[in-house]
Amino acid sequence: MTDDRLIVALDFPTMAEAKDLVLELGDTVSYYKVGMELFYSAGPETVLWLKENNKKVFLDLKLHDIPNTVAGGLCSLMSLGADMMNVHTQGGYTMMNTAMDRLRKAAEEAGRHCPDVIGVTILTSIGEDDWSGLGETETISDKVIRLARLSQSAGLSGVVASPVEAENIRRSCGKDFMIVTPGIRPAGSAKDDQSRIATPSAALHNGATHLVIGRPIRSAADPKGAALKIINEMQS
Repeated sequence: MTDDRLIVALDFPTMAEAKDLVLELGDTVSYYKVGMELFYSAGPETVLWLKENNKKVFLDLKLHDIPNTVAGGLCSLMSLGADMMNVHTQGGYTMMNTAMDRLRKAAEEAGRHCPDVIGVTILTSIGEDDWSGLGETETISDKVIRLARLSQSAGLSGVVASPVEAENIRRSCGKDFMIVTPGIRPAGSAKDDQSRIATPSAALHNGATHLVIGRPIRSAADPKGAALKIINEMQS
């Protein structure tokens, strides 16, 4: 049993540890997230190995720079074959729109499928104390919705947001907009460093299209069993 809506986070410092988990999970999991820790340590091999093993890849590097730099970065990363990549929405409309235009043209010229690009809204680790420290006057929820709409207008496929905001994003951006939610914790799991969290079933009910789950699977005594339990909850 597998479910492409589940994305398992390979937040490891070495490729060997990542491979061990992927091989242990086997056919149970088909989609993986490669983030900064693993990519900066092991490089492009991480994505290439996963694709060679028929896995889908979310390359989570959160690009945030001037428009030309982000566009160039996405075009360079496209050659690895990731299915989904992301940028920071607070880089602004011009950054996101320029990056998408350049990426689509590069994909067409290369004869490749253009990967989905989603925008990071507000990190799920940020709670009210951190938010007030940033000097923001909007609520977290209002800011997330505004950034989601901005992402959609710039041509992105969707956003990364907490499951708490997913329902309002779905209502604002329609049924075809991707909502990728970290901060997923099955009932009884530790919150760790996340603030705005939900269970898998609650996140999907709120409108999430994909769930990024790391520690509840990686740290389980039986990772495969933990993944299957989450998939069963998602499909129930």
